[in-house]
Amino acid sequence: MKKNFTVQMASVGILSLILALSFSCNIPSDAVSGLSADTLKLADAKMQAYVDEGKLSGISVLVLKDGETAYQKTFGLANLEEERALKEDAIFRIYSMSKPITAAALMILYDEGKFQLDDPVETYIPEFESTKVWVDGEEVEQKEKFTIRHLLTHTAGFCYGWDVSHVDSLYASASPAGLWGFETLAEAIKTLATIPLKNQPGSKYEYSVSIDVAGYLVEVLSGMPFDEFLQTRIFDPLGMKDTGFDVPEEDFGRLAMIYTLPEGGDKLTPVEGLTRGVMQKVSMFSGGGGLVSTIGDYARFGQMLLNGGEGNGVRILEESTVKMIMSDQMPSTATFEEGLGYGLGGSVSKANGEYSWGGMASTLFVADPENNMVILAYTQYIPFMGVPYAAEFKDLVQRAVVR
Repeated sequence: MKKNFTVQMASVGILSLILALSFSCNIPSDAVSGLSADTLKLADAKMQAYVDEGKLSGISVLVLKDGETAYQKTFGLANLEEERALKEDAIFRIYSMSKPITAAALMILYDEGKFQLDDPVETYIPEFESTKVWVDGEEVEQKEKFTIRHLLTHTAGFCYGWDVSHVDSLYASASPAGLWGFETLAEAIKTLATIPLKNQPGSKYEYSVSIDVAGYLVEVLSGMPFDEFLQTRIFDPLGMKDTGFDVPEEDFGRLAMIYTLPEGGDKLTPVEGLTRGVMQKVSMFSGGGGLVSTIGDYARFGQMLLNGGEGNGVRILEESTVKMIMSDQMPSTATFEEGLGYGLGGSVSKANGEYSWGGMASTLFVADPENNMVILAYTQYIPFMGVPYAAEFKDLVQRAVVR
């Protein structure tokens, strides 16, 4: 997405060449990027400080504006122990940033007329026909059957098994390792259907495995394994060549290590298990949190959304469908967070229409239609946003817009 400069006049040939080299090195310019160079230099300094102070191992950031790369930088290391520099093609575990991709995948089938958003899920996954709801110490019937819209807005009644409740404990007992304790999506769904819902459908937003159920629904409606559907309908068309559920052996050297700061400690410690879990063939295709990707790949997905469903010269979704994804779809009986609605697979700002979501290892994606920008900030650190670098970067980039 680099700018190509054509020399129009011999008298300015040298100047044009200098400019071209500057842009290829990602040196921001107000005239071309529409972003203040001074503010971006401040962003540089802030991100570098997080690395220099030992708060994060490395940071990768990327901004697309008006469909072009306006700014891209990397700071620090992908692996501290190996002293391996973080490069632009580094592969990250994006965890819950898988959710917007899964929502888009399901909505491709919506465009094909395979379902309506308010169809009961049991119509397509009959295992859920007898699923009850846990209320006041007993299992009761669903007041209304949970729908596909409920799945994509986390209001179906599922949970993650992380909280302290009877239903959460049932999740934990069924699979102490969570969804990764199952061999396949089909196996996970069969187990989920036997556990009562935590909430009545439509009554409450609760972050949950519901997007994983949506991933299985893609399999049912398309007749294809979920990973194959994503590859053929989203990743290949958009040129997302490094996105998937596992990392090929030849790319192990590009995988960034996840770090944490132990309680009372002052040195980042690698979380080997979480990082290396994708260095083997995966059969459990978690649409809620299983994908790995590069920052450039996800930028292609984000730009497709900003383009109204078209990217890399290919139409992925209808424009009206993208508007649904990026607008508040919460049932009137449930709420998300103050100032925010929830679209399909991601949050929506009520103030400016930003569609965004993050991942457990502190990655962030923002599609900003007001400024026609895609903003991405990646690191590998848990707990989620325990270091607030991404919010600071997003704020600085939006302040940098030249109006």
